[in-house]
Amino acid sequence: MSDKLTLNIGGMTCNHCKMKVEKALKTLDGVQDVQINLEAGQADVSYDGSKISESDLKAVVGDAGYEVK
Repeated sequence: MSDKLTLNIGGMTCNHCKMKVEKALKTLDGVQDVQINLEAGQADVSYDGSKISESDLKAVVGDAGYEVK
């Protein structure tokens, strides 16, 4: 069973941005799937909540240079 979270992300303007955020999230142990909607500025993340937390997900997006709203 996995947890799901939708992150609202500011600053994504192109496919490179989308790929950068997706790659950053997928580096975390416990992230199972990432679907990014560039137009909506959202990332839907499926993850194992016993391995990582919501704050871990937000931190890695911030470290990649984008703002989690």
